[in-house]
Order: sequence, then C-alpha cells, then structure tokens
Amino acid sequence: MSETISEPNVILETNLPGIRLLSRGKVRDIYEVGDELLIVATDRISAFDYILPTGIPRKGEVLTQLSLFWFDFLKGIVPTHIITADVDTYPEPLPQFRAQLAGRSMLVTRAEMLPVECVVRGYLAGSGWKDYQQTGAICGIQLPPGLLESSQLPAPIFTPATKATSGHDINISFEEAAEMIGRDVVEKVRDLALDIYSRAAGYARERGIIIADTKFEFGLVDGELILADEVLTPDSSRFWPADEYEPGRPQRSFDKQYVRDYLESIHWDKKPPAPALPPEVARNTSEKYLEAYRRLSGKDL
Repeated sequence: MSETISEPNVILETNLPGIRLLSRGKVRDIYEVGDELLIVATDRISAFDYILPTGIPRKGEVLTQLSLFWFDFLKGIVPTHIITADVDTYPEPLPQFRAQLAGRSMLVTRAEMLPVECVVRGYLAGSGWKDYQQTGAICGIQLPPGLLESSQLPAPIFTPATKATSGHDINISFEEAAEMIGRDVVEKVRDLALDIYSRAAGYARERGIIIADTKFEFGLVDGELILADEVLTPDSSRFWPADEYEPGRPQRSFDKQYVRDYLESIHWDKKPPAPALPPEVARNTSEKYLEAYRRLSGKDL
C-alpha cells in the first residue's frame, strides 16, 4: 500500500489555538479574526468528492499566490476581498503561526457570498460536454451542432451552477440564477465574469496556457459586488497546454485530472476510505501546479 507523503512542506490541516475555526473545506481552513476572515489554503486534494489522505507539496501556496497574482492583475476591473497576505501585518496572535500561514493565507473582508457558482466556459469540456452531448446545449444555451470534445466555443458563455456543500455542483439556467439572486445581480456577475475570463484567457494564451473554463465566487459588501475566494487557479479552472491542444479528445491539463486518472487506473470504487497516492504521483501533481504558476506569473514560487 502506498504511504501518505510526509514531506515537511505539506500541510494537511492547520491548528491555530485561540483563533476561532469557522470551517474546514476540501482545501481551505477558514478562521474568524474579529470582523474579518483568515483563509488558509492547505495541501489537501480531493477527487470524486472525497478528500485524499495524501497532500500535494506546495499546492496551497500555488492556489494562494496565483489568486493573489490574478487579484492584482484585475485591480481596477472589480473590487476584491483581499486585505493583506503579509503575515507580519496580521493581527496578533497570528504572526506567531507563520510556519502554517506564510505563503498560503489571506486576510480578507467578510462578504455575503452569492449562492451561485459563476462559471465561464470557452471550450467544451467536463459537465458542459456531457450536457451538450445530451441536449446540444449547456445551461439552456443552444450551441452549434457538430462540436467535438474540447472544441472552442464560438464565444465564451456564462453557465451558472448551484453551490453544493457535498457532491457536485448542479448546472442551472440564467433564469434559475436570476430567481435565486435577482436579475440585476446575475446580469452584473455575468458581465463581470465574462470580462474577467476574456482578459485572463488572452493573457494566459500568450504564456502557453488555454483556460478552457473557470468558476468565480462573488459576494456583496455593503451592497457592492466583490470578487472573492480563489481566482483562476488549477483547482477552479481547466488549464491546458496550448501547444498540445487538439479538439476531439480530452486534453492534458495542469489541474488534478492527473490524480483522477491515477485513481481510475487503480479501479478505486469511489467509496471511502479514499486511497493514498504514491509519492511520485503526489510530486508529479505538485509540479503541474508549480508549472502553471511559473507560466502565468513569469517567476518561480
């Protein structure tokens, strides 16, 4: 049996005595710090809705630093929830937990999060490809006939989804999203999401990465829309190598598809307990995340 990777820079769970833990998600630990929140991205990885016992070295750092890169890239386009990611400026006693927080945490404004995942698709993949095969449409948006798996869409589309606390998010129509959060709000997040995606996709393509699709989280602070959570990371997006792109088949990616493929290869029944990953699979996955960061930011982590 494979052993859980135990490299010193792998953090599967944070422990901040005296700080109120609000939640542990599949990846992030969220703490309450006065009126603000501390979001810490661990090195946990999930697949098929289960958290694996193996951590991915530096994954939490990649997710945090790439989100910070994009938040800076998008300044002037949309307000964000970022206050600071500098541990030395965090309120006491947080700086004493530097070993757990440095590089993988953000102090953010608390927002009223919208209960809708704001998904933008530029290519036909994942659940969108499945929907298209069955109906010729995604989230009620009719698409041209004859598209192949991984085909580029005529134009990016906004395809909202419900947020699932467990299991998969469920694609919904624009009208259903309007009923949930109001037509004015969903029109604003649609326009913002499409604008952000187009800017980011153009930038990424110049650096050899196709952003096939991505999902954004928006919230409200004093009635103003802000961009929150993670942005354009390998966990929230499909990143494909542009030089290998070929419609009609699945694409190699910089995300955790590599882990899913491994789990499929060992014929895991997708029931608990989730299996550990061999050290080489964890390291190779880490390198995919780090390579995405290098290409997009232009520097090493």
